[in-house]
Amino acid sequence: MLTIAIANQKGGVGKTTTAINIATAMAAIGWRTLLIDLDPQGNASTGLGVSASARVASSYNVLVDEIPVQEAIVSTSIPGLDIIPATVDLSGAEVELVSVEQRTSRLANALRGHRGHDICFIDCPPSLGLLTLNALSAADTLLVPLQCEFFALEGLSQLLQTVERVQQAINPRLGIVGVALTMFDRRNRLTDQVSEDVRECLGNLVFDTVIPRNVRLSEAPSHGLPALVYDHACAGSRAYIALARELIGRLPEERKAA
Repeated sequence: MLTIAIANQKGGVGKTTTAINIATAMAAIGWRTLLIDLDPQGNASTGLGVSASARVASSYNVLVDEIPVQEAIVSTSIPGLDIIPATVDLSGAEVELVSVEQRTSRLANALRGHRGHDICFIDCPPSLGLLTLNALSAADTLLVPLQCEFFALEGLSQLLQTVERVQQAINPRLGIVGVALTMFDRRNRLTDQVSEDVRECLGNLVFDTVIPRNVRLSEAPSHGLPALVYDHACAGSRAYIALARELIGRLPEERKAA
């Protein structure tokens, strides 16, 4: 199973929206897909229609109680897409894990040997704490959603430094599959400027596909649906399908689903 962390320590950059919709797009293309909600807010779980009562076991139990991954998986209404949901208990996991051995490798150990899916996405919280470090430790590669605003550039440099430290100390195989520009508004000159600056700095690491500002992307979670199901023809849905195909093109051939 190929594992991709979706992370950015800055909040409000479209991270969870990206996690929900790219996971849905991959499932639609035919990949057996698992999404792990590692954000205590549980927005990815809500956005896929997983009610609080259905979250009998969660990512908290996987990390802290070390229950088998299979026991925490919940099926979604999307064929081929499963989720390990999050509960508010996760907010205390940072403190509970501090004194635990191998506290940054709990998720990696839990996922080791899992064979039920072709690809796994991890929706990380907007911070660089122990939850995100667990995700980066478990991941083969990292996808970074980046909002086209000035402050996002400052946060990106901090994230890249963290990735370098994780590579050196915890997970030497961790790479960055790409940076996805989100909330792109062609009417805004600043958006174009930030896009140009990011592409000049990171080159081919930036995906060609950009995710536009789109009302349907914002509406979909309130219906417990990915935008690709809520309105598959909207600009945001089309962009995420294109991004998923571009992502597949960047994956090693031996890791691609048949």
